[in-house]
Parts: sequence; structure tokens; C-alpha cells
Amino acid sequence: MAENIFNRFQTYLLLEKSLSKNTVSAYLRDLKKLFDFFESQQIDYLKATYNNLTSFVEYLNNESTEKPALKARSQARTISGIRCFYDFLFLEEEIESDPTELLETPKIGLKLPQVLSIDEINKIISAIDLSHPQGQRNKAIIETLYSCGLRVSEVVNLQLSNVYFNEEFVKVTGKGNKQRLVPISKSALKEIRNWLIDRNSLPKIQKGHEDFLFVNRYGRKLTRAMIFHFIKEYAKIAEITKEISPHTFRHSFATHLLEGGANLRAIQEMLGHESILTTEIYTHIDVQYLRQTIIEFHPRNKKTSESEFTKL
Repeated sequence: MAENIFNRFQTYLLLEKSLSKNTVSAYLRDLKKLFDFFESQQIDYLKATYNNLTSFVEYLNNESTEKPALKARSQARTISGIRCFYDFLFLEEEIESDPTELLETPKIGLKLPQVLSIDEINKIISAIDLSHPQGQRNKAIIETLYSCGLRVSEVVNLQLSNVYFNEEFVKVTGKGNKQRLVPISKSALKEIRNWLIDRNSLPKIQKGHEDFLFVNRYGRKLTRAMIFHFIKEYAKIAEITKEISPHTFRHSFATHLLEGGANLRAIQEMLGHESILTTEIYTHIDVQYLRQTIIEFHPRNKKTSESEFTKL
């Protein structure tokens, strides 16, 4: 029975909710935690009550010898998945009422993403050894990440046929298989052209991987882990002490656009955010940038320390 409901719920998430495979996998992992908890408490998931679910949340929050306590953000995601599951059961008329309606998620403070300066980005790119067989490919990947603000999953799945060199656009397939057109810089296109010379000299591109723009030396599509790995290596060489990932270039892309005066709606479209609220986090970063700019460049502050300025 559990296997059947898992399969139906997975289909619902993929086809009707249009969630990404990674999100679906996370929801199913969290649902298994709920089922394991219910099994230990001898609770039928179809007869679960609000109190049963709050007991599950308390279980997540409590540390034990078997498991660490979940952090607030992980708890919130788990509860979101459970709510989605019971919403699905209600729509399928498996239950008469939704026990998650009053279930509260933990309060999560605003966590501003890490952002690189233009100088730091240039240092990372300069750290790439172009004499290495994968050097030019990696440079093209980093330039594309920063130029277009793409997610790492969007970069690994970028199709060669979806790079429009003359028009200076790339067609990207994002979350929920939604496609969008994103402008790409001349410098990124230049690095991609240089990479294509190396790509065309590979012994063989594996069947089914012919249209992926970025491939490994065996002619297969890259994995996200590969990109995570070499970005951290280059950051280490460049002596960048910030904790960065491929997503840091996406955050930097959005922040630098906003600092330059770009419209928030335009940034939302380029990032592929469904809601403007998601994009608005960059306005918080911009406020920090503006404050630092005032501290550094306002004539009064050249004679006033930052600590004195904050008292004004």
C-alpha cells in the first residue's frame, strides 16, 4: 500500500505540480521519515491527526542517539512536503479533512546569500590553468554561470542547439521544465567558442550526449558535483576565503545587476523565479552594499569612523 501511494504521489509532484526531480526526491525522503515515525507509533497515515503530526515535528526537533535535531530550514522543508502529501490525499479523496491545515513551520530568519565581488570573480577565473585539458571548458562554465545567472543544474543540461550565438541568448530549461530566454555576454560566448574547439577534438561524444554543451573527457554530460569540485579548487588557488559554490555566481549576477540599476522584474525573469518575493532577497544585499558605499565614499565619512556613523 505504501509503495503504491509513494508512486502516485511522485507522479502527482512531477506531472501536476511540475516540481524538479531534486525537489521530488527531497519530498519523498521526508515522507519516508513520516512513514517510519508512524510505523514506530502504530499510526495509520490515513487516520493521522493534527496531534500525530505535531508529535512528528517534535520528533524532528529532538536530538537523540539515533539522529541529530533538524535545523529550522530543514524542518520547514519537511513540513512543506508533508503538507503537500496530505493536500494530495485530500484531492484524491483518500481523506475527508486535511490534518496539516494548522501545522506551523518554524520561523526562519533571512539568510543573505554569499556574493563575490567583481575582483574576486576575476581572481577565480585567473586561477584556471588553460593548459589543462579541461581548463577552457571550466572557464566557459564559470563565465556562463556568472554571465547568465544560471543554476548549476541548468548549466549541466544546457544544450548546444539552445545557444544562439548571433542573437546572444541561451534558451534554458529551469525548474518544472519551464523554459526561458536569457541574454549571454560576448565574453561568455567567446569562451564557449574556444571550448567548442576542444570539444570537437574529443575522441567521441557518447550517444545521447551529443547536444549537451559541456561534456567530460569521455564525451558524457557533466554532473553537478564536478562543477562544485573545480569551483572550490579555483577559489582555494585564488585565496578566496568565502564559502562558495556554483550558486554563488548566480547570487553575484543578480546582486551586480541590481547594484547597476537593473529592474527587479527583469532580474526575476532572467533568474527564472516564479515569484518576485524570491528575487527581493537581493534588495537586502543591495541595501548592505549601499550602506558600505556611503561609509566609504561620503565626504563626511572620510573623517568619521563607521562606528561613529552608525550613531548618527
